[in-house]
Amino acid sequence: MTDSWAPPRRPNKRAEETRNAILKAAQACFGSSGYDKATVRAIAADAGVDPAMVMRHFGSKADLFGAAVQLGFEVIDLTRVPRDGMGTALIRASLEPWERGETRAQAVLLRTAPTHPEAAQGVQAILDRQLLPTLEAVIPDDPDIALRAGLVQSEALGVIMTRYLLRIDPMASMDFELLVETFGDSVQRHLTRPLC
Repeated sequence: MTDSWAPPRRPNKRAEETRNAILKAAQACFGSSGYDKATVRAIAADAGVDPAMVMRHFGSKADLFGAAVQLGFEVIDLTRVPRDGMGTALIRASLEPWERGETRAQAVLLRTAPTHPEAAQGVQAILDRQLLPTLEAVIPDDPDIALRAGLVQSEALGVIMTRYLLRIDPMASMDFELLVETFGDSVQRHLTRPLC
């Protein structure tokens, strides 16, 4: 009888570096050119790899787009935040990258989502992979947690669209601290009030 045990495979450092270079190039290219005009060939050239390598790592332009726009979206840790301050903490952490202008690829995602299903799936992934786990960590066993996350995301998308993408006043010129406080209060209600 042969032993089927094998030592765990080490992560291939070079492959990981290549993948990261492709992701960074894709984020920059999608951010500057938009989804339709960005090409796998241009992204590969910026990353210093053959276009076949892009397809090997990501499978398609749509899958690469989905991975690239997830860069910069982190699960926010609210576990040390008092329960009555979760809304404000969540909104501050979510909007600060937009205030600093560090969201070019995410802006392309939101502009593209209404007309491209793959971009809409990227918005769904933000809910499923970032926002929902953030809330599940601090509001465990809540049967309405998915609905709460959806309400928070819907409101956040409205603020992001009016302030950062469309730049509609008074939202565009509103004091950031006032925005965080006001929007945070609204999100806090979504997180804590009974929904039934």
